Formats: sequence, structure tokens, C-alpha cells
Amino acid sequence: MNDNLFISVVTPSYNRADELDYLLQSLSLQTIDHSTFESIISDDGSTDSTEALVNSWKEKASFKIKYITQDNKGPGPARNYGLEESTGDLILFIDSDCEAHPKWIETIVKEYHKNKFDSCGGPDGGKQDFTTLQKAIDYSMTSFFTTGGMRGHSEKMLSKFYPRTHNMGITRNTYQALGGFGNLRHGQDIEYSHRIRKSGANIRFIKNALVYHRRRTSLKQFIKQVFNWGVARVNLGKIDLAMLELIHFLPSIAFLSTAFLLIAMFKLGFSIIKIFLFFFLPLAVISLVGAFTKKDLGVFPLLLMVIPIQIFGYGIGFLQAFIRRFIFYGEELVGFKKNYYK
Repeated sequence: MNDNLFISVVTPSYNRADELDYLLQSLSLQTIDHSTFESIISDDGSTDSTEALVNSWKEKASFKIKYITQDNKGPGPARNYGLEESTGDLILFIDSDCEAHPKWIETIVKEYHKNKFDSCGGPDGGKQDFTTLQKAIDYSMTSFFTTGGMRGHSEKMLSKFYPRTHNMGITRNTYQALGGFGNLRHGQDIEYSHRIRKSGANIRFIKNALVYHRRRTSLKQFIKQVFNWGVARVNLGKIDLAMLELIHFLPSIAFLSTAFLLIAMFKLGFSIIKIFLFFFLPLAVISLVGAFTKKDLGVFPLLLMVIPIQIFGYGIGFLQAFIRRFIFYGEELVGFKKNYYK
């Protein structure tokens, strides 16, 4: 590759017309020369106004936009279709519920010219115009107190760094060597990153290559999402135990420990007030820090719900799948599939 790098930005989408508008707007604000990149919207059989929205952007955008569509098969096949249609030397992935920082592409390209990586990833964060719930979920997902230390929000991570497709890049050589994504409904990006890692490729975490992640818009959606992530981690471990680290057991341990402590404290005659304060005070401190971090006091009461939902939802999904697959050697557990986005 030379300095005249061409970039393909691949985005799978399913009934996300409203959020796609934010994404395409963010791509229109990229500081890099717009003739050097293309956006590929790989539609996974949407029934909303996605096609009309993308066509309207194609008429006014200063960068090339490709719209491709397939029957509903899931995000992995949609990304693979986007890969097949891509022409870039460098292929970036960003999800339809994300917005790119204006210097997102420029930062990645500069890092590539400096270090010639094979794959890269960066952090995801929130914006001030997000809803209060989205800010709360963003803090819970990115804080070091919760899972930020293992998801790619610090150069000092507690587990191996696996680029994820809300903010990920690969070179065309990497794609040609390893092919596309696998068939997992959830976690296929981690499995793909694992294959990249096993190949001996150079993977870079680029801390300044930021995307803004809108995530889920209701607690019901969030519960389904974190439960499925717990299930997905066990399914990944069944593919290769190297993708199942001790740290991934912590949410299940937290859930079981909390249940055991609650029962024990009731048995020992602790008052309801003492039990409440024992569990509430640490959670309240973290939630208050989150509210001040997000500069929105409305985040505080939501974090009191979001943090336990994230930890216990993931833990329960993980525990259920682990018992089924590793104890009873059962078939793959999919988790929530029907009405997943509702």
C-alpha cells in the first residue's frame, strides 16, 4: 500500500434508518479528503425507510455511498456482503447506531502510516445530545469500574484486546488471508478478531480513534443485549477456550455472590435497612461518579438500574449458557432473537 490509501467503511443495518442518518452525517464531516473513502451500507433486509434515506444521501454526499441489500440473515453475513463489495486498501467497520468523530478516519490512517498494522480498533463513547438513558448505558459500558477495563477503553486493559465491529479496521491483505466473519449470531466480531490474533497479525488499539455509540434506547433492549453477550461469550469459548478468560466469569460470580449474601444476611437476622445500605452504598458512589462524569444528574438514578442490569444480565446469560454447554454438553444457546431490537 502507498500513501494514497483508499478506505471502505462498511456498515450493516437492519431497520435503523433514523440512526443511519446520524452516521452518514458524521461521515460527511470527516476531515480526510472525501474522495479517499467510500461508505457501504449493507442492508440486512430492512422494512423501514432505509433505502430511501441512503438514496437521499447518495444525491448530496461528497463521498461515495454504496447501498447493497440481502434477505435478513444477521449482522455477520451483512458485513461479509459489505466486504465482498468493498474496494478499499483499508476496510473500516462502524455500526449503524454509531457516529464517527470528525477525525476518526484521519486518525486511523495516520496510525497506519506510522505503524502499518494489520487490524485496529478504538473506543466508543457518548455525546451530550444522547438521551439520559444512553449516557447512563455508555458510562456503565465504558467505565473502568464496570467493563471499560476489558472492552477497549484504556491502553491498560484487563484482558486481551479484541477489536469490535462498532469501531474496527482491517487491511485488504488481512481480509484476503482470513476471509470473512463466521456464523455466530452474536460475538462474530470477537471470533474474527481472535482469528486475526492467532494469525500473528499486528493489532493496534488506537485510543484517539473515537466513535460515539448510541446503544440501546430502552432498558428492555439493554437487558436482552447484555444477556445475549453473556451467552455469546460461552459460545466463543466452545469454539476456542482461549476466548474464555477468567475475567469473563466475574459477572456470574458477582450474581451468585450477591444472591448468596442476600440469603445469608436474611438468615443471620440483618435488618432490611442494613442489607439495603450494604448493597446500595457502593452502587450509589459509582453512579454518582458517573453522573458527574456525564455532567447530567439525571444519569444517577438510571445508573442505579443500568449497572446491575449490565452485570447481572450478562452473568445470568453466561451462567445459563455455561451450564448448558460445558456441564451438560448441550447445543448452542442463541439467547434473545425474536424482537431483539424491540
